[in-house]
Parts: sequence; structure tokens; C-alpha cells
Amino acid sequence: MPRRYRVLALAVPLMLLPAGCAVGLGDQPDSPRPAAAEAPPAEPDEPAPPGAAPAERYPVAKRTMEFARDGRKLPATIWYPKATEGEFPVVIFSHGLGGKPADYTDLLVKWAAAGFVVVAPAYPNTTAGSQQNPLDVLNQPADAAYVLTEVLKLNDVDGDRFAGRLRTDRVAAAGHSAGGITTIGEFTRGRDKRLDAGIVLAGSTLGVGTGFSGKETPMLFIHGELDQVVPYSSGKSAFDAVPWPKAMLTLPQGDHVGALSEGDSLTVVAGTTIEFLRWSLYGDAGAKSRIPSAAAKGDLAKLDNQL
Repeated sequence: MPRRYRVLALAVPLMLLPAGCAVGLGDQPDSPRPAAAEAPPAEPDEPAPPGAAPAERYPVAKRTMEFARDGRKLPATIWYPKATEGEFPVVIFSHGLGGKPADYTDLLVKWAAAGFVVVAPAYPNTTAGSQQNPLDVLNQPADAAYVLTEVLKLNDVDGDRFAGRLRTDRVAAAGHSAGGITTIGEFTRGRDKRLDAGIVLAGSTLGVGTGFSGKETPMLFIHGELDQVVPYSSGKSAFDAVPWPKAMLTLPQGDHVGALSEGDSLTVVAGTTIEFLRWSLYGDAGAKSRIPSAAAKGDLAKLDNQL
């Protein structure tokens, strides 16, 4: 099925859901966690202590691991800096409907090379080759939280390659398309209190709502104005609903996927997201000041900067 129609298949059932309701999946074996209760007002953010992100570009290694939550198989690909010392923040990344972690290699390797451990699970009912159950997206914030927990545990496992190498107190969530919905869900109905930053690529609030809760957490939205899969207006509405420090990178000639794997647009998206992560996870004030220049490279994008 073409990508456009896969995402329409996601949008229609989610749009029919009553606000805030839990979803029954009929004869599907997986059922979502109940919707979170309405949260209190946002707590003050605890920003990363002032620091400096690594200036070097690391070689990148890849690790695959198998996880399962209540019978839901969650194989994960992890890209990480191949370094002999240092502790690195962690980013949990969610793929789009009908996609897989490997589809995002070009971007995620760049994040890892900049000094981040990037964990990308494949979700059981939305990944390539699965039955493509769109409603199962509502289970994915809990899946992401579970995989993140299991990976962070490795920081304390003697002999593991990640032992003593993970910044377990500096964590971000990111995702594309249905994975962007998953990411927003990690800040709304499935709020993960550990998250210190969020990146939403061509996402929306379908099914997960705009009830952003918990501590103030900086968020970066990226969307192409020519996106015919998830309309730009949907991403902009999600951005507008965020009550915290935020920025939106708009690609006037961008579609749904091109900026994640092609040329100059990928350079802009990678550069902007890396500076955002350096600031939000490493506490690098210089990186925050470089976000506008990274976004302006090649005059391919516009930045609404409210960070």
C-alpha cells in the first residue's frame, strides 16, 4: 500500500475516537493502557546543567536487541558513538506507519555521531511487514517507555558495552509521522516523566490529544508545507498546542519523507536537530545559539523559534 494511503488508514480510525477514550482492538491480542488521568499544571523544567556537547564526530556502531512487553515483540536497533570513554544522552526514536528503524539510518547515524545513543524499536503492528493496525499506535508510547527503561538498565550491568556509558538523566523522544504521534503521546496521554526534550517530524496529535503535562520540556517540530500525507496544518496545530519552550522548522518545499534521506534538506534537518539535542540534553548554551543558523543553511527552511 502506498505510504499516503497507509497514513490515511491511520487517520480515519483515530479521528473517529471520542476524545480521551481508551481503544478496544477487537480480536487483536494487544490492548492499550488506559488513558492517563488529567495532569496538573506543568512543573518547572529542570534544564540540563550548563555543559558542552562533544565537538568531535564519533564513528558509529550499531547494536540490535530483542525486547517484549506483555507479549508485544519490540526488536530495537541502537546506533551509538563508538568511543572508549564518555557518557552519552539517550534518544528513543519511533518509526512511521509501515516503516522500520533502518529507513531513518541517514538521520539517526548523524545523531549518534554527534554524541547520542539512539534507540529505535520496531513496533509490532505498525512496522513494515506487520498487519498494519493503525489503532495500535496508541499502544506505542507505552512500548517506547518500556524499551527505554530496559536500555537504561544496561548502564548498571557489569560487562555490558553500555555499562557506565549512558546519561540516564538526559533523555529525549523523537519520531516521524505515526512515530511523531507516538512521540506526542509520550508527552500527553502516555507522559514519560523522564523525557527532557522532544522532536516531532511530520507528526500530529491524532488519537493522543493536546493534554501536554508534566515538567516543561523543550520541543522541536519539523514539517514540510507540501506534505500530502500528514498535512502541514496538523503539525502546526500540534506545535501551537505545546505550552512549553518550542520551535518549528518549516520546509516550504518539503514533502513527507524527503528531508529525512535526501541532500541539502537532510543537512538542514540533521544540523538543526543536533544543535537542539546538544542544547536540551548536554546543556550547551552555544548550541542553542546555533539553532537559527543551522535552520537557515541554504535558505531551505523557516524557523519559528520560541525556545
